[in-house]
Formats: sequence, structure tokens, C-alpha cells
Amino acid sequence: MKKALLLLLAACCWACTASEETEQNVLPMDELAERYVKTLLRLGQYDSDVVDAYYGPEEWKPTEAPADSLPADALLSEFQLIQDNLQAQPTDTLSELEKRRLLMFQKQVRAAITKVEMMQGEKYDFDEEAKLLYDAEPPHYPQAYFDSLLAAIDADLPGTGSIADRWAAYQAKFEIPKEKLDTVFQASITEARKRTKAHYQLPANESFKVEFVTDKPWSGYNYFQGNGYSLIQINTDFPIYIERAIDLAGHEGYPGHHVFNTLLEQHLVNELGWKEYAIYPLFSPQSLIAEGSANFGVEVAFPAHERVDFEKAVLFPLAGLNPAEAERYYSILAKINKLNFAGNEAARRYLNGEITREEAADWLVKYNFYEKGKALQRTRFIDRYRSYVINYNLGQELVRQYVEAQGGTADQPEKRWEVFGQLLSTPNTASMLQE
Repeated sequence: MKKALLLLLAACCWACTASEETEQNVLPMDELAERYVKTLLRLGQYDSDVVDAYYGPEEWKPTEAPADSLPADALLSEFQLIQDNLQAQPTDTLSELEKRRLLMFQKQVRAAITKVEMMQGEKYDFDEEAKLLYDAEPPHYPQAYFDSLLAAIDADLPGTGSIADRWAAYQAKFEIPKEKLDTVFQASITEARKRTKAHYQLPANESFKVEFVTDKPWSGYNYFQGNGYSLIQINTDFPIYIERAIDLAGHEGYPGHHVFNTLLEQHLVNELGWKEYAIYPLFSPQSLIAEGSANFGVEVAFPAHERVDFEKAVLFPLAGLNPAEAERYYSILAKINKLNFAGNEAARRYLNGEITREEAADWLVKYNFYEKGKALQRTRFIDRYRSYVINYNLGQELVRQYVEAQGGTADQPEKRWEVFGQLLSTPNTASMLQE
């Protein structure tokens, strides 16, 4: 009995020593963050879309020219080492915020591994890819669901002919003339910034520049440069309608991407020293939060009734448009916006090889009222960014549900701003929002 007890004590001591040695051998989080950033920057040499923004130390950037082919084995080995060390991190003494950091870091690395595998030629179906890259499970909707929404829109539109043609004719009344685009956008940005700054303490030097460009697969893009500064580009290949002024000012600027990146830099990088946030990998769970919060942020800054009032009083006159139809226009737009998930279905079917590019474009024409040329442009976006499309609408839904569950409902605007700001400033992924 005594001998057995001694053996048990010896085993316990060995286990404790082994555990202590294992913990001592685990690389610290700051070192893992540095290795992660450097490895992503190397990966970005082989795909320009991988790194959406970087504002970390200049000396962390690769100094060697990229190889002739992707060094997949070396990249995967390094990402796996980082992941193994993250999974071995002791958590007993971590705060809740630090635990969120660790969990999100693991999901970001899982996405980086998946991206390397895809660049090697690995194929995933739409839903599996979305889960691995964005930590999200895209919903499925039958075609009958979208057909029922079309029927409701059909009843509201004036004129005769197809719904898409009638909507195009009606929407043409609300196009912003190109020569007035900058004036309308600057007014939208000024108002969005004023509303955001009333609730958030942003760095004194934060700002952004707006450029109008052409020949892009997207309608707008925010290039965050660091130090609170962004370059925002607006694509003018196709007509821009009056609602896009607030949409783009809010989504790309205030309180969207520009504010999100500024707050992450301010709180997580500068204050806490979490260097993994000095890089924004586009194909990662961070993107669902970025796009979802940017879309929902428009509603936070401009609740429906306030938005229409502001546009009628300020933006319509600046654009030289008649505000008399504004209420009706936005009523129809609200119904059309419910068709957003039809675009996901087009992407899913197209990427899974179930329909051709032409059929995907026809689907977008029918259910999202795209002009055919713009629909084909959208398939270029799908080719390039694949399942990324879920981040806009599913992301918006998940962010809205989270904010409202924390008390940030439409009738509690101050609370909504508060919860939304906390979400922008802390580690979050899709599954974390649903816990």
C-alpha cells in the first residue's frame, strides 16, 4: 500500500513537471503574433489580395523577392507551428479579453492555412470554404423564397414589362450625375463623420481620402494605411444612385471600415500591443465582422426615418433630384434588399459548378436587378473573392442580432452605439458572436 502510494506520488510529480516543461516550451503570444504577421506578408507576395492592410513594423516586411513558385510547405509548416503553440497556451490566468484574443487568433491561423491549401489547388465547396475561411455557416434559401419576394416588389413598381426593366426605368430617376458625385459624397461623409464622432473618441489625426476610379470588380474599397488614415476608392463604371452615397460613406468610412480599422489599431495594436492586428488578412474571419459591421453601421448612424429626412433635405437637392418620390423609393428598396441572399445562391451554384457564368449573371439580373453588364462584373468579383460574398449580408445579420441581443435595439440608439463600438474594438468572429 505504502509502495503504491509512493509510486502514485511520483507519477503525479512527473506529470506536473512534464506539464510545467510543456508550458515553458510554448512560445509566447507576442512572438507568435510576430511570426504570424511575417508569414502572412510572405504569403501576400504570391497573391496581392491576401493582405488587405498592414501597418506594423517596416522591418517585418519580406526583404527577399518571391520565389518562382509558392513555397507552400514552408508556409504551412510555419502556420502549423503557430497554431500548435496557440492551442498549447495556458489559459488559467487569462482575462476574458485575452481568451477572446487567443480564440480569434486560432481561427485566423486556420483561415491562413486554408488559403495556402487553396492556392495549392485544394478545392472546397462553397459552404465548407466559408466555414474554414470566415468561421461562418451560410444559410440556404430555395428559389421559391426569392420568387415570393419578387411578387411583392412586382405589385409596387409602376409601368409594364419585366420587374428588372421596370425597376431600372424607375431607379434611373435617382441616379447621381457624375459631375455631382464628389459634392454628394462629401456631404454624406461629413454627416456620417459628425454622427460617429458624437459617440466615439477617434484619434485626432484620423482621416481618409476619396478617389473615383474605373475598371474594378467592386463598387467601393477601403485601403487602410495605418495611423488612422484610409484611402477610399469609389468605382464609377456603372451609374451610382442616391442611396449609394450614404451606403458607401457609412460602409467604407463612418462608422464602417475606416472606423473599424482605426479602433482596432488604437485599442488592440497601440494600447495592448497585439501585433497580429497590425495586419488584416482579407480571407479570414475578421472580414465577416468588417463587412457585416460596415453594413450594419449605416443603420446605426442613419436610422431609417432619419436617413430619408436627411437625404430629402440635403442629398437630393445637391444631386439635382426631386425628393418627392423619396419615401416610395426607399420603401421599394427595403423590399429589394431582402433579395440580397439571392446573390449568395448565385455564387454558391456557380462556384460549385452547378451553373455557368452566363447563368449566374442571368440569376443576378432576375433576382438582384443587375444590368447584364454589371451582373457579369459581379461574376468577376465572385471569381476573385469566391465565398467572400457571404460577409456582407450574413455578416450584417449576425452583427445586428448580436447588437440587439445586448440591448442595442432601434429604440435604444445610445445603447446601440455603445454595443456596436465595443464590437468594433474587441476580437470577434461569426461563431463568437453566436455564443
